[in-house]
Amino acid sequence: MSRYWSATLFFIGLSFSLLTAQEKVEDIYQLDNILEVKIYLEEENWEEVLDSLKQQGNDERLVGKAVVNGKTYEEVGVRYKGNSSYYSVRKSGYSKLPFNIKFDHIKDDQELPGGYGTLKLSNVFRDPSFLREVLAYEIANRYMFAPRANFAKVYVNDEYLGLYNNTESVDKMFLKESFDDNDGVFFKCDPNWHADMPAFCPKGDKSSLMYLGEDTLCYQGYYEIKSDTGWTDLVTLTAILNKKVEDIESVLDIDQTLWMLAFNNVLVNLDSYNGKFCHNYYLYRDEEGMFHPIVWDMNLSFGGFRYDGLGSPLSNTDMQRMSPFMHYKTKNPNRPLITNLLAQDLYRKMYVAHIKTIVNDFFADSTYLKRGKEIQELIAPYVEADSNKLYETEAFYQNLNETAKADKSSIIGLEELMGPRTQYLLNHPLVRSEAPIIVSQEATDYKDFIGVNAQFEGAEKAWLMYRFGNDGNFKRVEMRDDGGNADGMQEDGIWGATVDADKDSKKDFEYYIIAEGAKVASLSPERASYEFHELKR
Repeated sequence: MSRYWSATLFFIGLSFSLLTAQEKVEDIYQLDNILEVKIYLEEENWEEVLDSLKQQGNDERLVGKAVVNGKTYEEVGVRYKGNSSYYSVRKSGYSKLPFNIKFDHIKDDQELPGGYGTLKLSNVFRDPSFLREVLAYEIANRYMFAPRANFAKVYVNDEYLGLYNNTESVDKMFLKESFDDNDGVFFKCDPNWHADMPAFCPKGDKSSLMYLGEDTLCYQGYYEIKSDTGWTDLVTLTAILNKKVEDIESVLDIDQTLWMLAFNNVLVNLDSYNGKFCHNYYLYRDEEGMFHPIVWDMNLSFGGFRYDGLGSPLSNTDMQRMSPFMHYKTKNPNRPLITNLLAQDLYRKMYVAHIKTIVNDFFADSTYLKRGKEIQELIAPYVEADSNKLYETEAFYQNLNETAKADKSSIIGLEELMGPRTQYLLNHPLVRSEAPIIVSQEATDYKDFIGVNAQFEGAEKAWLMYRFGNDGNFKRVEMRDDGGNADGMQEDGIWGATVDADKDSKKDFEYYIIAEGAKVASLSPERASYEFHELKR
């Protein structure tokens, strides 16, 4: 897949590739590339027209011209975007409103460098630090397919509106780069807040993946379909998740789902599936029938939104000590993606491992704080020059470390939140419990089959996740010791598994390993399945 790059490793005489991250083409989302976006609209009352189109609730656009980093694009489509970031800001009388610019609106082949067709420009609503969107996406991209974000200076008819977030669109190009196809079933999991559900439908809770029966009408107010068909596939997913979870691996990318849930929890990203409104994610079902979740909308991450959907808004202390098992502990039926998945021992252990990895990668040594300071230094001159920004310049500098005001709201500082939260998570009994050690692993091509051996310390069970070629989904097979001992483990800790292979096939063997302990699991590579081992054939 083109969003991966490979690094070669050598182990026991074999060559492996560890694939990770995203290839860099001419990159309009590279964080140190601050775009200059100039929009030109002929209508003198363009603001009124865009307001009218937005409030009508449709996707109609004004046709205008855009100049991006000095290059002119004719006949682009321009509209306002967002919910609270539009309505709340407009109500308060600010002129810095969020834009969606479609470059292939009229000209199908018109695109930005890298092949992108859309710019999504956000006004940094409720984030005095200007950091939450870009920093959260940078973290997410270490573990899962996720958009990227940077900054843009935005003008309309040569009037400077200010510094915006520029966030990659989750569209056909994103899907093609991530999953090697883009013609599958595609949902934006955001409820229609004004929809009237049929009276015969069971009560649902937003885009929560609750099972609401077989009638697809009962789902259509809770999800926005972006493909031509797919409602019955969504119903099937919810039915399996809620009624036959033991079969969930046949329809859902479990590992990427667990990464999403762990990410949302560690970063206290409650404007997501994990929180009150249970939204702001996408679901894509690839051509092989597997749904993949994709995170979206990070401006309220790092505690910018305080509602977990279980009661009153969380205090600072509540967010610092928010349980990794929120919703699961109470067996909340309204969050089956959390409750039902974490009820499975293996998935729960993998989830804890993912939390530990995120904390160690970005928070235990304050990497996030150093990165936040670097980003603030990069954009500080542009923030100071932004006379239309929604919050004071002082709040920009303040909010990296401590609480700052966003109108009447108090937005907790990133360090104020994540310093205590990191210590809380590191001291959580499960996170700090001893995990199995994956001492070594190797794969051997025997032409008719592939053999994989691994040495563990402290494992009770082990699993090989594998596929042939860079497409498709990983399948799971249990690893056992060569001697077939009842406990599945030899004294030397060597475990193995074999997989049938087509000796004439040239497809590479891609795999990762899960070692289960009593309470937690370990993975190799640690960031699987976004990273994986590869045996060339």
